[in-house]
Order: sequence, then structure tokens, then C-alpha cells
Amino acid sequence: MTRSSSAPICLIVLFCALLTGCGASGTDGSVEAGAAVESFVLHDAVIYTVDPTTPTAEAFAVVDGRIAAVGTTDEVFEAHPDLERISAGGRTVVPGFIDAHAHLMDLGIEQMDVDLRGTESVDAAVERIRMYRRANPGQEWITGRGWNQELWPQPEFPTRADLDEAFPDVPIWLERVDGHAGWANTAALEAAGYETIAIADDTEGGTILRDQRGEPTGIFVDEAMSWIQDALPVRDDAWYDRALTLALRKTASVGLTGVHDAGDKVNLETLDRYRRFIDQGRFPLRVYAMIGWEYSDAVERYCNDHLIDYGDRLTVRSVKMYVDGALGSRGAALIEPYSDDPGNLGLVKMGRDSLAVSTERALDCGYQVNSHAIGDRANRIALDVYETKDADPEGRHRIEHAQIVHPDDIPRFKQLGVIAAMQPTHATSDLNMAEDRVGPDRIRGGYAWRTFLEQGTPLAFGSDFAVEKPDPLLGFFAAVTRQTEDLFPEGGWYAEQAVTREEALHGFTLGAAYSAFQEAELGSISPNKRADFVVLSDDIMTIDAPRILETEVVATVLGGDFVHGGL
Repeated sequence: MTRSSSAPICLIVLFCALLTGCGASGTDGSVEAGAAVESFVLHDAVIYTVDPTTPTAEAFAVVDGRIAAVGTTDEVFEAHPDLERISAGGRTVVPGFIDAHAHLMDLGIEQMDVDLRGTESVDAAVERIRMYRRANPGQEWITGRGWNQELWPQPEFPTRADLDEAFPDVPIWLERVDGHAGWANTAALEAAGYETIAIADDTEGGTILRDQRGEPTGIFVDEAMSWIQDALPVRDDAWYDRALTLALRKTASVGLTGVHDAGDKVNLETLDRYRRFIDQGRFPLRVYAMIGWEYSDAVERYCNDHLIDYGDRLTVRSVKMYVDGALGSRGAALIEPYSDDPGNLGLVKMGRDSLAVSTERALDCGYQVNSHAIGDRANRIALDVYETKDADPEGRHRIEHAQIVHPDDIPRFKQLGVIAAMQPTHATSDLNMAEDRVGPDRIRGGYAWRTFLEQGTPLAFGSDFAVEKPDPLLGFFAAVTRQTEDLFPEGGWYAEQAVTREEALHGFTLGAAYSAFQEAELGSISPNKRADFVVLSDDIMTIDAPRILETEVVATVLGGDFVHGGL
């Protein structure tokens, strides 16, 4: 997996204190995390700018947090002879990575709850919960995330009985790795109202799984998850502040300078928390926030009153809508039934009529509309609505995920000016079950990055953390190899859909910036743009692909500030 530098973050240290004797102008100095440098020349570097006018460079100057010059070392030294010089030591420098689809608060929350990622059986999951409970005694509920039944010897949904023997008294709620299904024990069902749940009908866009007697098994899919979620205890501000602090520390450590926060938990409370952290100088990240459409108060608050670049960190001008669920829980909406579950077409969370009404309202508010659509039916619904509502291509409306798309619909993205916001590691995480779900024919329209690019559709790459790991280098590796971290399968999974390294870097930088209307400010190392960049331990554009997974983030720089690592 991708590793990062272990240099500490010392947010109160001033730049001069980090330089040997506060080196004189025109001499080399050193810099560590926490330094608000803002003006310097970075040289002795292999720089990939993602700027077609100057694709590679040896040095660049930063003045007041922006790129002032890019070129050879001699050119930049001559243009800015008086600036402090910082050597990259021959290392590789790329624009700051931007994750075009992620869940920032969830990244912190997963570090505070029980983490079931990587568990290889029900028993292993139960043991992980036991360990968590021993380390965190006295909790009213145990909550967590990360289980994936597709990785277990019997790839079937677990049941409440699997939890009840070990945890008969404490309520437990564990979300699947994709966040589109949850696993509860009997104590949790009782806390939420077992008798009501037992006789409840399925909600639109959600399912309560039941056994042969009609009793709830403990698995709730998509909208049905609210039966348990609504019963969870309320956590205080201090808890959420801690979660956000952990999330921001993690994003900086993996080289992320920007994140598109995709709806889940993006409400007034969260946006106010972000603004407070920004005001306090505690927010080393640029966030492009998509308001969750279910948060009507936030939607109305920012309707035609968008927040642009608040504190140089936060933009609110888009909304997120869910058309369907996820493939792993068979909630992705398909045109034809699931190949491994005949008769099941998946779940539509917002049908064509509902989505059309909501989209029209969002357009009236001036929002960019970002529609979660994983299955081919969901993608078709979203495209149909964009078309019938005459959504302006200049609005850069997006489909989030676009995982399984009917071949007839792929050209419509370009025709309608719709951006495909896709996550390379979803392909490599799903390869163990995706073809089982949709069969060999439909899978050829799945995770089709190359086809989208060839047909002229802009791609914005991300990870969907905390569903996946937040490391952009892992996503970069998946995009160019179509392989897991274990280098499986040999040669790549449907490798004809892989992208080049240049295309992958573009997707995680300038492509992501374009999808947020920020390409004039972010996404490349270009004159007048913000000095957001990452220093890497190796040259990811030329090394053997497996070595990408060993590459370290040496430094993450945001507007000239070293927010992680150092040189």
C-alpha cells in the first residue's frame, strides 16, 4: 500500500525557525510541516505540471502562495534571484491531488468506530468487535463500518444471530464497506423498536432482509437503514471535532490538497464546523462541498447564495442526489435483473419523476447537480433527466460513479456535457463480484474509463473514501493497471479500459478541478495558480508500476504552506 512520510505536523512553528540560521536570500534552506513559507523557489525536482504548455520542469517559484514562474532551474533563479531556495533533492513533484468524490467526516469517524475493513469471515468480524469493546468499555452502542461479505468463505449477508451470542446486551450497528447496507444485532433492533420493524413494509429505495419466517435478519439495505440509524445516540460537537481533526490529518498525509465532499453528512452542521475550523486555521484542505439533497435546510440556505472559496478553503455550490444504491449489496438499479439474483432489479432511490422535480429545483437555485448512479438503469434515469430538463452543459453536471453503463448511454455523457466522476479503486475492489452481479456482457460497460475518454467525456477521479482507502497513489495505480494491491489479476482486469499515467494524473488533478469549476485556480503547476503540490519519493510516471505502491508522500503543500512532511 502507499506509504507516507512520518514527519510530525507542528502547526505553530514559524518558517524561520525551520531554516538553518534563517538562510539568506538566494541560498538553500529546509522546511518542515507547519511552515507558512508562501514565497520560495523549489528546485532540483522532476516536476510534472499537468500544464500542456510546459508539461515538465525543473523548478518553480512561489510568491505569496501562488505559482509565479515555471521552467528550468536557471530560468526560475534568474526570474526570482532573491527568493529563498528549497531543494527537492531530485524528487518528483506533481500538483496537489484532488479527490473528486469522498466523504470527509466519515474518514475521521471510521478511525473512532470499530473498523471491519479486511476481515475475512464473520468470526473475524466478531473478534474485531470484541477487541474494540475491550479497548472502549462502557459505550452505549457499538458502531462501525467496513465489512464485506464478498471477501468471506461464504459470500452471503451475515445475520443478527452472528452477533447475538457474543453481544446479547449492547446494541451494535455496522455499515457495509460501501455504506449502502447495515448489520444489526437483536439488541439494536429492540432499541429501534423491534415490533414495528418486524411488521414494516419495505420503504421506497430500501429493503429489510427477512428469513423464511418473515423475521428481520438484521440486514438493512439503503433507505431501510434509517430504521436503526434514527435510533443511534447523538454524539456531541467535541466528538465530531475530533473526527474532523483525524480526517484532515489523514488527507494531508496521503497528498490530498483538495476533496469533493459528496453529500453524506454535508449539512448545515457540518458546513458550520468546516467554517469554524477554517476560521481557527485548523483546515489544511480545500473542500468542494456537495450538499446532500435530503438536507433541505442547507439546500435552501445556499440557494442562489453560494459560498465560493470561503477562507481560501471551502466552496458550496453543488448538491448530491442518490438515484440508486450499490452493486455489492445488490442495490444498484439495473435494466435487466442481476445475473446472480434473477428477478432482482436493484433499488431506485429517486425515480425519474422525483429526480426531475428535484433537479429542476436545484437548477433554479443555480446548483451544479451531482447524481449518484451506479447501475445502468440509474445512469439512464439520470441522463434522461439531464436531457429533459435541458441542463446547461456549462453547468458541468456530474454523474457520480457511472460504474455500470449501457453502451448506448456512454455517448450521451459527451452529448449532454455530463462529467463522469469515477473511482479507480472501485473497479479493483469490485472485480471479485462485479461480473457475477451483471454477467460477462454488461461488465464490458463497467468501469469503462478508456471508453469514456475516447468518446470525449471529461473524467474526474476520486476514491469514495471511507468506502475505499483515501490514498490517491493507490487510485493512480488502479487506474493504470486495473490491478489490486496484490497485483491481481496478472495483466489487469479488463485491461483495455486502463488509462495512461498522464491521463490518471490528470484525472486526480486538473480533471477533478475542472469538475468543480476550479481549473483556473487549481489542478496544475501553472503561473498564477495556487501553489498546491506534492513531493513524492519516486517518479510515478516512469517507475515500474508495482513500485507506485511503495512511493511515499514526502511533503504536501497547500498554498505554499507545508501541511505535511518537509524538505
